[in-house]
Amino acid sequence: MPELPEVETVRRGLLPHLEGQRIARAEARRPDLRWPLPPDLVQVLTGARVTALRRRSKYLLADLDRGPTLLMHLGMSGRMLVEGAGMAGFHRDPAILPRHDHVVLVTEAGTTITFNDARRFGMVDLIREGEVHPLLARLGPEPLEDAFGPAHLATAFAGRRAPVKQALLDQRIVAGLGNIYVSEALHRAGIDPRRAAGRIGAARLAALTGHIREVLGDAIAAGGSSLRDHRQATGELGYFQHSFRVYDREGRPCPRPGCDGTIRRIVQSGRSSFFCPHCQH
Repeated sequence: MPELPEVETVRRGLLPHLEGQRIARAEARRPDLRWPLPPDLVQVLTGARVTALRRRSKYLLADLDRGPTLLMHLGMSGRMLVEGAGMAGFHRDPAILPRHDHVVLVTEAGTTITFNDARRFGMVDLIREGEVHPLLARLGPEPLEDAFGPAHLATAFAGRRAPVKQALLDQRIVAGLGNIYVSEALHRAGIDPRRAAGRIGAARLAALTGHIREVLGDAIAAGGSSLRDHRQATGELGYFQHSFRVYDREGRPCPRPGCDGTIRRIVQSGRSSFFCPHCQH
């Protein structure tokens, strides 16, 4: 499932083609995503101008000039395809079948933006004026914003016996982190993913906060990680998977200078954790 860097990469790719643009035509071709599409989706979107394109956690939000906000989640295999005006040389990958197109937006500028999702775990919804969507209601701070820092982690982790890996995946503590980037950040910080969250000292929390920001920034700059389904809005792959230090590197030497450890894989709460038992403690 796409994590924060992948969703932010998609948002930035869509930005010049959607923000500030009026939607001349909207189509709901297939309603069978994780939840049914809103019955008035086409009516609300047609003729609306997108005033802002935002990201919250792993969700995309398009604010409209007529009230509601369009909320989208890519799920396991969702892609946002951009075709038409200003996309010279872009050709739709023939492996991305049109029968999996769920929502299609055509802007007045002539650009077509398609939400395509083969496995149908994604979602599209509308947030009405004055409404707090239940999917966004309990999210923690964004890790790249000022509200996230060592003091926040210290408060959130206080007294917690749960492993730090599990705590960082809790979207109520910090929004947008997933398995890949938590594993990578913990390695950079030298923290064992099994360590109890409440037993990490202030200095190490400060370092962890910095490494979380660092690894997310590096991943966004690389266009995210393409392991199976993620593509940028132009159809290009992300490249951060080539910079993984521990994720999916079981049995390989630890890349930390001076460390002679070997990357190990364990399962925590049903998810794989990759770490170096020699330099992470």
